[in-house]
Amino acid sequence: MKAAVYERYGPPEVLRIAEVDPPTVQPDEDERVLIEVHSASVNPYDVWFRSGYLPARLTGGLSRPKQPVLGIDVAGTVAAVSGNVTKFKPGDRVFGNVLGAHAGYVRGRTKYLAHIPEGVSFNEAAAVPTAALTALQALRDIAQIKSGQEVLVYGASGGIGHFAVQLACHYGTEVTAVTSTGNLGWVRDLGAHHVIDYTREDFAEQGERYDLVLDAVGKRTFFNSRSVLSEKGMYITEHILFPKYHPVQILLGSLLGDKRAKTHLAEAKEGDFDFLAERMAAGQLRPVIEKVYPLDEIAAAHRHVEDGHTRGKVVVAIRDQEN
Repeated sequence: MKAAVYERYGPPEVLRIAEVDPPTVQPDEDERVLIEVHSASVNPYDVWFRSGYLPARLTGGLSRPKQPVLGIDVAGTVAAVSGNVTKFKPGDRVFGNVLGAHAGYVRGRTKYLAHIPEGVSFNEAAAVPTAALTALQALRDIAQIKSGQEVLVYGASGGIGHFAVQLACHYGTEVTAVTSTGNLGWVRDLGAHHVIDYTREDFAEQGERYDLVLDAVGKRTFFNSRSVLSEKGMYITEHILFPKYHPVQILLGSLLGDKRAKTHLAEAKEGDFDFLAERMAAGQLRPVIEKVYPLDEIAAAHRHVEDGHTRGKVVVAIRDQEN
């Protein structure tokens, strides 16, 4: 099968398309499925591992990659199942988190997969898993938001941010979205009640108060955001693999007696992808896809994401067919 592989860390050009042996599932394996991959997406996770970002090397291999195929978001068709699988059957359309998704086939655990709702394409489903999961767990599990609260999403047009806007609306909060001039319209269409153009004004200087400030791109700090927090308000930063200053600011905040700053790394949990599938089926969660690249343009897809200004998500079409 074809796969995008890399044997060393470096720029996007270290990625190449190669023929590799396809994975298999055995009858006696526990809750495993073989997926024929139709679409995948590129996340910052993939960029950091490919570039050899030091914290990523601690798990991905110090001198060279342990896992030669990147990709954690998958959408495809079940090709085979192990003997004890009852949730899925061959032919089912599924999406979720599976390591090594930038390939023709991949093995996955059933608890990290869900059925793709009717009317949702493979490309759309592939755009959802990691970014939407991160937004969901930040809002529901870390902030424990409640209906009627005031929520501000900074970086509302990015992968995590545009899902956070929609999920915060689902939970009945008043949502203020912060983004750039060109993104104000479509972010408002996602359900945001208020929008702020960060190129023209700073939300921290407007005198409003919020129960949650979700920094979906890791470009603000707790200290320049806490002035807008309500008495029990919370600041959450989303930046995978520990950006240089966020652990310091959170530690300093705690030492100063202010524990309202949080960061977290999303973790796939059983049932969460089913929840996201339900939201898609109900029309309450829809991904915005800026561009779809074919697999043989995987380096260009990485450059796109690495640029840091993606509108919504970047998707990789593994197979040439209707998605």
